[in-house]
Amino acid sequence: MYLTPQQVLLAGATGLTGEHLLDRLLNEPTINRLLAPSRRPLAEHPHLENPVGELLTLLPTLTGPVDIAFCCLGTTIKEAGSQEAFRAVDLDLVLAFAERARALGARHLLVISALNADAKSSVFYNRIKGEMEEALRAQNWPQLTLARPSLLLGNRAEPRLAEQLAGPLSRLIPGKYHGIEACQLAWALWRLALEEQDGVRVVESDELRKLGK
Repeated sequence: MYLTPQQVLLAGATGLTGEHLLDRLLNEPTINRLLAPSRRPLAEHPHLENPVGELLTLLPTLTGPVDIAFCCLGTTIKEAGSQEAFRAVDLDLVLAFAERARALGARHLLVISALNADAKSSVFYNRIKGEMEEALRAQNWPQLTLARPSLLLGNRAEPRLAEQLAGPLSRLIPGKYHGIEACQLAWALWRLALEEQDGVRVVESDELRKLGK
C-alpha cells in the first residue's frame, strides 16, 4: 500500500545525504510543507520552512502537523571530538528529534543508521548505532524504517580522509558491503517513505542500492 505525504519534517538537511533528500522533497509535487531546521540557512523555496539554529534548541519550537519524518543526522568521532560528543549527536539528538516528530503527529519515521549496527557490538560506532535503533523501537512508532547503508559515497563540503581512501575499494566489494552513493540513499529513503507498512523495517545497504536506482 502506498501513501502520499504532504507535510514532512527533515533533520540533517545540510549533510551529504540530507542535501540530496532535501532536493528530492522540494521537487515532489505532493509535498506542500517541508519543515527542515538547520544550523545554517537553506535556499529559499515556497514550500520550505527553515528555522535556523541548534536543533536541540529548535525542537520545542517546531509546529505540526507533519505526516512523516526523516532523520539524516550523523557525525564521526573525529568530527565530534570525543566519544561522548559523538553519542550526543548519533544517539541523544536522534532520539530527541524522533520524540518531537511523534509529538507533531508523524506516523512514519525513517532514520539513517549504519551497516552492522548492534547494541552488543565491541565496536563503539556500531554499538551506538545499535543502541539508537533499540531506543527508537522502544518509542513504539506505527511505522519505523531503519536504513543501514554501507560507506557513503559522494562529494562532501568537508571531505573525510577515511572515506576518500576506502571509497574506491568499497565500490568493488559485493553485497551489502558495497559502497552506496548518497544520492541513491536519498532516493531509496523517498521510495520507502511512500510505502505504508506497519511495524519496523530494517533495510540493508544492498537493498537500499536497488531501491535507489
